[in-house]
Amino acid sequence: MNKIIFSLILAVTSINVAFAATGNVDTGKSKAAMCSACHGANGIGTSDAFPNLAGQHAAYIVKQLQAFKSGTRVNAMMGSMAAGLSDQDMTDIGAYFSSLDRSGAIVSVELDSMYSAPTAVVETVAYVGNASAGKSLYELGDASRNIASCIGCHGKEGNSQVLINPNLANQHAQYIEKQLHAFKDKTRINYAMNQFAGAMTDEDIADMGAYFSDTKAVAHVKSKRVTKVAVITEEAIAGKAKSAMCSACHGVDGNSLVPMYPKLAGQHAEYTAKQLKEFKSGARENAVMAGMAAALSEQDMAELGAYFASQKPTPGNGKGSELGRKLYFGGDTARGITACIACHGATGKGVAKAGFPVVANQSVEYLTAQLMSFKAGERYNDRNGMMRNIAKRLKKDDIDALAQYMSSMK
Repeated sequence: MNKIIFSLILAVTSINVAFAATGNVDTGKSKAAMCSACHGANGIGTSDAFPNLAGQHAAYIVKQLQAFKSGTRVNAMMGSMAAGLSDQDMTDIGAYFSSLDRSGAIVSVELDSMYSAPTAVVETVAYVGNASAGKSLYELGDASRNIASCIGCHGKEGNSQVLINPNLANQHAQYIEKQLHAFKDKTRINYAMNQFAGAMTDEDIADMGAYFSDTKAVAHVKSKRVTKVAVITEEAIAGKAKSAMCSACHGVDGNSLVPMYPKLAGQHAEYTAKQLKEFKSGARENAVMAGMAAALSEQDMAELGAYFASQKPTPGNGKGSELGRKLYFGGDTARGITACIACHGATGKGVAKAGFPVVANQSVEYLTAQLMSFKAGERYNDRNGMMRNIAKRLKKDDIDALAQYMSSMK
């Protein structure tokens, strides 16, 4: 296990090093002088209104500067600042800020001295953000509102391992809240974030801010909810009795011996139940599965999901792939391909509450078939078209490589 974890860390690190090598830190430092008035000489924003850039991923900084320059991210001040920057300038600036230590970030800045006192005070009862609720939403999401866990993209405690997704740890809470409101209002455009933030209430956003308002709280606040651990429950026992009809294709214990059929062993119970519901409703098309699911009640589906989730998957038949590993962990920003790690996790185990399935140990043939189906638009039961939007940008060689890599994950 330690070797696997080390390999994953090394894989992500190698991607960071590869990117940083294209930017010159010393040159970036001189070019970043114009940024210091707002973002500080050390990359720590001079007020809560300006984001901390110290230690931020270089790839993310470059991406945002390009967006400001092109107008796809709208901000009058940043638009004018970025207008005269070349791609090399942006790369150098990104490399410089990425090299700085973000551990000294000041989360809250006293602004009273910067503004004159108001002439009148209006009493209001403001909602006070709940750090525990914020952590719960950050770590677990809320499947009932289609809000995914933030960990997949932004990492545990806000330390992202995905280069194009920003670190949130040590960021100004006010800035995080401002951006969530912008995503919610669609004044800042990002397809996934518009969907997730759009489902958040103002209280949710305040809770997120409260969670990140204290760097110590980020590490120590306990979540209000606890994720379920797969155990043999009465529901799973009931599911085992009903799973006999599934065994011909998916195996007695959910480990299919026929590569074209998916392994169900170890898959999230919620995900399996969702697929059965959608086979029954026609939201996911498959003539055989539609017939099998037609007579199942929602309780039957939940019990089948619980049973298969309690089973241990056998290793996949993938041989691994360097191209697949790079796409899985780093995506391809030039082609708009999001890294798979964002939703399916560093070990391919997905996020149950957010509805993202386990892909590790699955057969190469099944993974390939599903990616091709999403690419062609023949499978369309993905939330908000997320998989179709990514798969349509993948070449056949990319899909083959990803299938080999994901299948080899443990």
